[in-house]
Amino acid sequence: MLSDIEIAQNAKMKDITEIAQNLGILPSELEPYGHYKAKINDSVFDRLHEKKDGKLVLVTAVNPTPAGEGKTTVSIGLGEAMNKIGKKAIVALREPSLGPVFGIKGGAAGGGYSQVVPMEDINLHFTGDMHAITSANNLMCAMLDNSLQQGNELNIDPRRIQVKRCLDMNDRALRNIVISLGGKLNGVPREDHFCITVASEVMAVLCLSSDIFDLKKRLGNILIAYTYDGQPVYCKDIKADGAMTVLLKEAIKPNLVQTLENTPAIMHGGPFANIAHGCNSVRATKTALKLADYAVTEAGFGSDLGAEKFLDIKCRFASIKPSCIVLVSTVRSMKYNGGVAKENLKEENLDALKKGSENLGAHIDNLKKYGVPVVVAINHFYADTQAEIDYIEQYCKDRGADFAVTKCFAEGGAGSIELAEKVVEACEKENNFHYLYDIDMPLYDKIETIAREIYGADGVDYTKQAKDSLDGFIKLGADKMPVCMAKTQYSLSDNPKLLGRPHGFRITVSSASLSNGAGFVVCQTGSVMTMPGLSKSPAAYRIDIDENGNTVGLF
Repeated sequence: MLSDIEIAQNAKMKDITEIAQNLGILPSELEPYGHYKAKINDSVFDRLHEKKDGKLVLVTAVNPTPAGEGKTTVSIGLGEAMNKIGKKAIVALREPSLGPVFGIKGGAAGGGYSQVVPMEDINLHFTGDMHAITSANNLMCAMLDNSLQQGNELNIDPRRIQVKRCLDMNDRALRNIVISLGGKLNGVPREDHFCITVASEVMAVLCLSSDIFDLKKRLGNILIAYTYDGQPVYCKDIKADGAMTVLLKEAIKPNLVQTLENTPAIMHGGPFANIAHGCNSVRATKTALKLADYAVTEAGFGSDLGAEKFLDIKCRFASIKPSCIVLVSTVRSMKYNGGVAKENLKEENLDALKKGSENLGAHIDNLKKYGVPVVVAINHFYADTQAEIDYIEQYCKDRGADFAVTKCFAEGGAGSIELAEKVVEACEKENNFHYLYDIDMPLYDKIETIAREIYGADGVDYTKQAKDSLDGFIKLGADKMPVCMAKTQYSLSDNPKLLGRPHGFRITVSSASLSNGAGFVVCQTGSVMTMPGLSKSPAAYRIDIDENGNTVGLF
């Protein structure tokens, strides 16, 4: 089989104007970036504001394993299959970050014969959104340091700066630095930090903003520092919100591309699924719901992180609800959760499969708590046996979830026809969507509810630092905000080594931060890396230009 980039380079793409026309987008509503990608301007949403929304399909997954589950690939294959069975569908995804592209994780444009194209553009600079977010964030930081330098009229305590500079690249050397050395003219020396762009609050703000004016308001509300006497200082106090909004006025517009089979795809935004909500922008999803009868979107990591935040944060802020949730898993991931080493996952092992299926069961149970029909999608690999597939199918049915096998990696949309049909059926079933917790519930009770109901923990413990922070945030009005839990993606617990469905554990909140502009409180458990480093053999080693000027080694 060809590599992902070889498949993408052989794609027969349609001009983006044709893709837009098929969606009913007018020429004046499209801003092309070349022949195969474009921005959708605000006039589309304004024109279709009164149009009834299509059905929203959320794709999530079990806890990720080294074997890989292929959530984005399944999302793309499902969108393609929906169109094959005569449904007008669109895919709404996140944008890739350069850090993972050149690091170890890879891009976020699918794989095999279920990809979004032009793959090279999407995984690299795309339409410049990441650069705009980086610039806006760093402008805020520069103006903050300038406020310190120019007399510090706001009485900011340099030891209590709350925001970090950012870069869309993995660079561990920038995690902890000292700035403004070299004398008085170079500023006020202080400790500083960098995070990767997708971990910045500016990214989260962009993805939760309903329009350009909401964006400016949220940017202004970012908590950037405290004064020497403990009072909060916001981005609007240093007068950075207006200029930041101008830098982001194009970036807030959703991007239109297509899949290998010319199914329309909107890719926009991509906040971390740990310290942020981990899904594409509200603007993109709501636009997709106006343009098609079915909008297929995804959430980051497993359902304990991505789906919970999609449902309790994004759906709450955007006033949207899913008609169906697709839970992606693989035979390999269940055997891995059952104790099988990665190198032995190709061998049939029903005992390990049965043991590891408890992880799948936990995710099914959690999603059903939201009152939405659940369809389990098993992403098929060549070594999967019929006995293993049959066991999982019965396991899902016993837990009230529908089931389908998808072969979209190898077959594209044709490999997801069964899944598409099951999703269409599920979207017509009774739907009693509700949030996991009421927004007026006390902050500590929200944290406890997520830990007990989603992770299966016996309770929550807090370090003194975390409790002091949370108590301070409550005084600032954060008690009425949703909670964004940051923990390892590899386990339902806060211990990445506890696989399957662990019991008898407690969650420890080690620190907390306030994403006041985005509108949620972040509770960190364990150590969450917001500026990754490169591996010993990063993907960048294999990326090059060949003698014909073609990109090679991207994926």
